[in-house]
Amino acid sequence: MQEERERRPETPAEADGTTGLFTALGKMMKRLRERKGLTQKEFGVLVGYGPDAISSMERGVRLIRPEVLEKADAFLDAGGMLLDAIPEVREAMSRARTRHPEWYRGYAALEAEAVELHFYANHAVHGLLQTPEHAHAVFAKRRPLLSEETIEQRVADRLTRQRLFDRWPAPVISYVIEEVVLDRPIGGREVHAAQLQRLLEVSVMRSVEIQVMPTLLEEHPNLGSAFNLLTPKKHAQVAYTEAQGYPRLITDPEEVRKIAERYGIMRAMALSPRETRTLIEKKLEEL
Repeated sequence: MQEERERRPETPAEADGTTGLFTALGKMMKRLRERKGLTQKEFGVLVGYGPDAISSMERGVRLIRPEVLEKADAFLDAGGMLLDAIPEVREAMSRARTRHPEWYRGYAALEAEAVELHFYANHAVHGLLQTPEHAHAVFAKRRPLLSEETIEQRVADRLTRQRLFDRWPAPVISYVIEEVVLDRPIGGREVHAAQLQRLLEVSVMRSVEIQVMPTLLEEHPNLGSAFNLLTPKKHAQVAYTEAQGYPRLITDPEEVRKIAERYGIMRAMALSPRETRTLIEKKLEEL
């Protein structure tokens, strides 16, 4: 048991010692909401968030901002109970700022505990697959520019997330990657070659399957954005998307089902894991 605890990836909330705080606040807010007879959607309208975000807050996987607590205390007739937690919340958020961006922490916590993860990448190598050099090149090209200190911290956090591959029992992981992702030499030839080699290394792990969607394929069921599908331990599957810095954690069962359906079709259309390894090896030889 101790060995498993030491090997289990640390979630952002655990790293900052805030898991208990936000889990307790989430449960309290949920009970107060239900006592008022409000749905997550109705309550979300009052505090300025969607039902997916409210669900994440109530489950303790997303930080509850002070302004949300202020509004919730008033709308839910909490009598100051939620207001009393605001100083601790501000302190917890201050400690956490040096790690993952605030909007990402809820997803990172889910990823760390997931028993099943599926990823569709259409323009970039997924973070869990990136080498340190590739990750540094990605963050260094961000606009507005990030400080070198911030870049190093982001790279370190990204590498910490990759400890997920070492977990036991291992989560089930699969990827569908557009072929164009393999052709863009982020960081230059040497960095790109090392990145392709990393893909080959991960692809032979027993718990991982990587498939490439050929560029020349005439049909495609998903011409929208990249997405992730995660199944947290003892919870229903959720989806996550992000575009231009705007993340969305999707918990509505019907919406998640539609994304999962598209992913299943893509896996059927993509190259098999064996064919994918052959293609990556060929591209590596051609560099």
